[in-house]
Amino acid sequence: MIEPMARHDSFQILLVDDDSAIRRQLRGVLEDEGHVVREAPNAAGAYAELEAARFDVVLLDIRMPGENGLDALVRIAEQAPDTAVLIVSGEGTVENALKAGQRGAFDFIEKPIRDPEALLVTLAEAVRVSRLRRAPRPPAGGAPPAGDETLGMVGDSPAIARLREQVRRVGPSSGRVLVTGENGSGKELVAHAVHALSKRSSGPFVKLNCAAIPRDLLESELFGYERGAFTGAVQSKKGRLELADGGTLFLDEVGDLAPEAQAKLLRVVETNELERVGGTRTARVDVRLVAATNKDLADQVRSGEFREDLYFRLNVLPVQVPPLRERRADIGTLARYFLAQFAAIEGRTGLRLTPEAEQLLAEYPWPGNVREMRNLMERAVVLVEGEQVTPADLLPWLESQPGDGEEAGLRGRVARSEIDSIRRALEAADWNVTQAAAGLGIDRTNLHRKMRKYGIARR
Repeated sequence: MIEPMARHDSFQILLVDDDSAIRRQLRGVLEDEGHVVREAPNAAGAYAELEAARFDVVLLDIRMPGENGLDALVRIAEQAPDTAVLIVSGEGTVENALKAGQRGAFDFIEKPIRDPEALLVTLAEAVRVSRLRRAPRPPAGGAPPAGDETLGMVGDSPAIARLREQVRRVGPSSGRVLVTGENGSGKELVAHAVHALSKRSSGPFVKLNCAAIPRDLLESELFGYERGAFTGAVQSKKGRLELADGGTLFLDEVGDLAPEAQAKLLRVVETNELERVGGTRTARVDVRLVAATNKDLADQVRSGEFREDLYFRLNVLPVQVPPLRERRADIGTLARYFLAQFAAIEGRTGLRLTPEAEQLLAEYPWPGNVREMRNLMERAVVLVEGEQVTPADLLPWLESQPGDGEEAGLRGRVARSEIDSIRRALEAADWNVTQAAAGLGIDRTNLHRKMRKYGIARR
C-alpha cells in the first residue's frame, strides 16, 4: 500500500526546458518545497539523465531545439515507463493537450506558471501515480504464465475469444509472428502470451520500441556496438538481439525501422548472424522474432518505405488485435478489472464504479484503447475521493469530445451539464478564470483543461 504523501515529502524531479530562465524559476519553486531537481535543456539531455537516475516525475516542455517534447514523450515512456510526465508549455492548444494525453502525459500545464500552488498539487498527484506504478503488483497484473486460461486477455467478447484462440495456435510454434493493431490495443500483451506459450518460455523476453529510439541510435540498440564505434562508446555493449538469444525479441512499431536497419535485420532473419556496430566479428543468435505495428506494412511496401522481403519474413503468422470499440462487451469487465487491480495496491478495495459511470464508459469511443482504459482507472484510484467513481469524476479525463452520435447518450447529457455550469461560473466572474475556478471548487489549471476540452471561450 502507498501511504498518503505529506507536504514535506521530497520528490526526484527532472526539469526539461531549453529556456534557462524558466528552469531557474521552476527550480526555485520546487527546491523551496524541498524537492531534488535535475535539469536538461533538450530531449537528448533528458534521456541521459533518465539513464543515470530514477525520477518521480518529469516536467517537459514541447518546443525545444532538436526533438520536441511530444515526440520525446514516446521515448521517455519506453525508457522510464513508471515515471509520470507533466507537459509544461506555452503552446497550450487543444491539439497539443490531446496529443500529450494520448502519448501518456499525466497532465498539461500552461506557461508561464502563474499559480505555483496548483502546479505543486498536480505534481504531488503525478508522483502518487508514479509510486503506484512502482508498487508490487498483484499476480493478475503480470505477464501471463504458460497455461493461463485467459492468457492475460480480460473479456468474454467474441473478438477477444478469437484473439485468444489465435495466440494459443501460434504460441507453441517456432514461426515469426506479426501482431497488428491500433496503439494501446494490447499488442505487447499478445507478444508476452506468445512467448509464454512457446518452447522458449524459460528464455529471455526482450523488447525494443523502434519508434522510441532516435534513428541514429537504433542500430546500436538492436545490434550492439564495439568500443570506440562512435563518440561515447567507451566499452562494448550487446544489442537487444544478442540479449534475446535463446528467447524472444519483441520489436514494437517495426514499421518505423530505417531502411539501413531493415537491411541488417533481414540478414539476421535469413542467417541468424549479426555484426555489432563498429565491429568485424560475426556472432550467431537464436532468436524468435515477434514484431508489432499500428501501420499498414503492406501499404508501406507498396510505397517503398518497407522492404518487401523483410515484410514476408516477419509476417509468417499474422495476429490482428481488435480495438476496444470492437469489443464493447468487454468494457465494463476491463474497467472493473483495472479498478480492482489498482485499488488493491492503494488499499482502497471498497472503491466501485457507479452504474452511470459504467454506462458512460460503454458509450465512449476509446481512441486510446485498453491503454487509455488502464490509465483512466489508475488515475481514478489515486484522485477520486469517496467510495464511488461517478461520471462527473471520469468525464474531465476522457480525451475525445461528444460527437453527433453521442449527443443523445449519457455522456452527451453529462458533458452539456458540465459545459453549462462552467459557462455560468465564468460569466458570473466576468470571465476571470481564477474566480470562476474558486466558485466551482476546482483549481485554475483544472478549469483551463476543461475549457480546452470543450472549446469554451468568451463570445
